[in-house]
Amino acid sequence: MALGNQGHSAFATFLIICPTSFFLGIIFSLFPYDYPLLWTSDPCPPEAFVILENHLRFLHNSPLIITRILHTVIGTGLLGFFIKLYRPSESNKLFDGASLMLYVVGIIIYVANIVKGMRVIASGKYDVELVQGESTLSTTTVLSGEEVPLGRDDSLRVMAASNTILALVLMGVLVLQAGQWYAERKEGQEVEKYMEEKAAKGESKSEGAKHRSPSGSKKKN
Repeated sequence: MALGNQGHSAFATFLIICPTSFFLGIIFSLFPYDYPLLWTSDPCPPEAFVILENHLRFLHNSPLIITRILHTVIGTGLLGFFIKLYRPSESNKLFDGASLMLYVVGIIIYVANIVKGMRVIASGKYDVELVQGESTLSTTTVLSGEEVPLGRDDSLRVMAASNTILALVLMGVLVLQAGQWYAERKEGQEVEKYMEEKAAKGESKSEGAKHRSPSGSKKKN
């Protein structure tokens, strides 16, 4: 039963780690585009905004199969969490529960910032409402209390910042899964050590009983 549970948990962990690593790889591929906008003290060249804008438009206009694959991978990660949290142990509640919360936060960032931002960038309308009842990527509040939509450069910076935040969230998922593996490994080593010590004590007691039994039989004779 224990081996079955371990195999069950290992497969579910595989379903979590693979999508998380997949998304981190996507974010890493965007890092060369985001770096001039956020990670250097040098003035950002105007062509960096143009390159990032064209790249995001290309991604947004990619075939529908790309979006379906992406959402399937997201669902695979959620499936892994649901498998591990079915009849959870204390370790699952702590590590997998926290990992699931971070994973959901990542999905919220993806839907609220990245998807919405790519729609704005693809439309090229940074200073108007994208859809009725839905504002642009982000807004800034001026002293009068009115909200002013962000321009192109600031919107692209928000997208780059969203990628960074999402990367940190996903790395948190991997750290928690690694922490769970380490905790379970240490627990297994302690249990194994305890069982070995218990078995050694049992053998010593049995050998002592064997040594005492011949002397007792001689006295009876």
